[in-house]
Amino acid sequence: MIDSKWAFQRYESVRASLPTAVFPQASHLGQDLSDTAADFHAYILDAFGVLNRGETAIEGAVERMAALRALGKQLIVLTNAASYTRTEILEKYHRLGFDFDASEVVSSRDVAFANLPELPTNMVWAAAAAQGDDFGDAPPSARIAHLAEDPDLLCTAGGVLLLSSVRWRDTDTDAVVQALKDRPRPLVVANPDLVAPREDGLSLEPGLIAHDIIAQTGLKAAFYGKPFGNAFEVALNRLSDIPRHRIAMVGDTLHTDVLGGAAAGIPTILVTDHGLFRGLDVAPFMDASGIRPDWIVTTT
Repeated sequence: MIDSKWAFQRYESVRASLPTAVFPQASHLGQDLSDTAADFHAYILDAFGVLNRGETAIEGAVERMAALRALGKQLIVLTNAASYTRTEILEKYHRLGFDFDASEVVSSRDVAFANLPELPTNMVWAAAAAQGDDFGDAPPSARIAHLAEDPDLLCTAGGVLLLSSVRWRDTDTDAVVQALKDRPRPLVVANPDLVAPREDGLSLEPGLIAHDIIAQTGLKAAFYGKPFGNAFEVALNRLSDIPRHRIAMVGDTLHTDVLGGAAAGIPTILVTDHGLFRGLDVAPFMDASGIRPDWIVTTT
C-alpha cells in the first residue's frame, strides 16, 4: 500500500545516500507560519504540501504569503517539480492565486539543466518527461528526446535523464536497468522526491525510480534538488544579504525539506496537515529517523 508510512520507510531505506545534518533537541510548536515570523527574515518554501496539494492551493496559503510579504519577509519557492519549466511553474502558481515572480522560484529542473554533463558529440539524453515537454529551457548544447515516444533510444542514448514519472511504467525500469547494465552511462535525476502529495493520495516520483535503478545496477546517479546541497545553494544565493540563521526552510517532509534545510545550515519548519504526514502524528516518525525541525506548524 502506497501511504505515508510506506514512503517514510522507503526514505529511510535510502538514508545512506542522503546528506547528513545536525538537528535541534526539541521543536517549537505553532499553528501557522505567522507564529514563526519573529524568528525569520526569509522563507524558502516547498510547494507540494506547503503551497499546494496537486493542482489545488492549500486553504489560506495565498493569504499567508501576502501577510508575510506585508511583514517585509523575503520568499523563495524551492521545488522538485521537474516536469514543469519555470514559465509553466509560474503560470501554475499565478493560476492558484500566488504572486511569485521568476526571481523567487528555484526548481530542481533548473539546477539539473545548469549542471547537465556534456555527452559525446551527437549523443542524446533519453528523458522520462511529461508529454509535450519541448526541453526549450535546456542548455543549447544538450540534445534531449522523449524515451516514452522512442524506447529504442536506450540503445543509442548517451545518458538517461529523469524529469517526470507521469508516463513511467515498471517495464520502463526493467528496460533502463538492462540497458545500463549492458552499457553503463550517466543517470541524472532532476526530482529526488520518492513521492508527492496530491489531491487523491501520493504519487510516485522520479527519485523512487532512480533508487530502484541504482539498486539493480550498482551505478551512481547525479541527483539535483532537495535534499541535496546543489538546490539549496541556488536558493540561498538569492538571499545572500540575510544571515542563514534568519532563513527558514518550510516543507512537509522530513527527508527532503527538513534534512535538506538542516544540511544547508538553516533552520527548518515542518508543516504537518497538508503533505506527507497529513492525518498522522509526526512524533513517531521524528523519533524513528532522528530528523527534527526547529518548528512544527499545523498549516501554512
